[in-house]
Amino acid sequence: MTPSTPATPSTPATPPPGRRSPTPSPTSYAPSSSTSPGVALAAREPENRPRLVDTVVAVALFACSFPGSLITFPGQDLEVPWWPGVVLAGVACVALLWHRSHPRTTTALTLLCAIAASALGYLLTVLLLAPLMVSLYSLAIRTGRRTANTYAFTGIALLVATGLIAGPVDEPLVLKLLGPAAWLLLPTALGTAARLRGAYMEAVQARADHAERTREEEARRRVAEERMRIARDLHDVVAHHLVLANLQAGAVARQLPARPAEAAALVTELTGTTASALRELKVTVGLLRQGDDPDRPLEPTPGLDRLPELAASFVNAGLAVAVIAAGEARPLSAGAELAAYRIVQEALTNVTKHAAVDTAVVRLTYFSDRLRITVTNDAGTAAPGGPSSPRPGGGYGLIGMRERALLVGGHLRVGPRAHGGFEVATELPLLRPSPSSALSSSPASAPSSAPSSAPSSAPSSARPVHPRRI
Repeated sequence: MTPSTPATPSTPATPPPGRRSPTPSPTSYAPSSSTSPGVALAAREPENRPRLVDTVVAVALFACSFPGSLITFPGQDLEVPWWPGVVLAGVACVALLWHRSHPRTTTALTLLCAIAASALGYLLTVLLLAPLMVSLYSLAIRTGRRTANTYAFTGIALLVATGLIAGPVDEPLVLKLLGPAAWLLLPTALGTAARLRGAYMEAVQARADHAERTREEEARRRVAEERMRIARDLHDVVAHHLVLANLQAGAVARQLPARPAEAAALVTELTGTTASALRELKVTVGLLRQGDDPDRPLEPTPGLDRLPELAASFVNAGLAVAVIAAGEARPLSAGAELAAYRIVQEALTNVTKHAAVDTAVVRLTYFSDRLRITVTNDAGTAAPGGPSSPRPGGGYGLIGMRERALLVGGHLRVGPRAHGGFEVATELPLLRPSPSSALSSSPASAPSSAPSSAPSSAPSSARPVHPRRI
């Protein structure tokens, strides 16, 4: 290495942003104007360092060939001159300089030199076979197992045959047979193990990269799902309560001059409606502030048990809602309970906004494995821009209802009825009952059906709010 060659820098190849790398010596290298000195040096190091290592290894192996060509058995003189063996070892060491780019050719040349040395009568020791061993190791790393084994066993067969025919006469037969086999199989096995180890590390790195990409994609998917969930909740809460508040405010404006007492009552209801909207909006937005347990709500999640309260909230808006249940009530999952409540809430809100009717019916029909919920307006037709004909850019309520049903394993159907009006129908899966829950629920269902027949004769003019069972 010449004195002008710079030492390997300990700083990163690419300088940090905003800081210039030190100016290189003009005698070291002349990088282009588009490449920084650190990058140019880093690009040269991978090319120069293996070449330097190969040169050092070749020189060291050539130095070992001098004593290797003089080795004989104890008490015997060298029958051949020493210099042919050194020349053959030098040719083999020169061939090692291309073992990275041409491993097969290098192995073939080193094998021919070893066969020639054995034919001249040299004792094949590790010092003379070292170039062939290095080339076999490089071949095993850079090619497949079959190629490396083929070259190794071919070399063993040729060296053994040459030793038996032209080798030293007084060399033991066991050494002629086992010596080449041991010295050639060892680097082949080590090279194959190194290649397999490298392949294993690459596979581990690939799996880690794939896991990282999968983790990022899963995080993005969960963020998108959470955004959709929050959007649905905000739409349901804000749309429902603001529609009721708008209707109540309009009623107050109409009745204030003539009937101030009723207007005052409507103002009170309007205050309750806005307070309820703020309460539910606070619950929804409060979920975003929970870092330790994002699934824990601030208050119980609304479900089917709050349908009577939901139906009562539409009375002051001029809509009478009847909630009717049929079949044996069975529990739903927490997600299905919330989906059922929000679907009914959105459907009744759409009736209030778009349909010129004053009655609506919510029917709950329990089957063995599912719950069917239908929300219908019995008279009148939907006004233009209603649920059956969403305005351009709107229709998020219907989209939200459909997404809620699909998320819990159900489905939703909306459309006009054959005899007028509009219908929203959904089917949601029920929880599978356990034997213990079936035994505990059977006695309770008997008394509940008895009193339900008595109030069934109530006048139809009353606005039913509490569920009735058929």
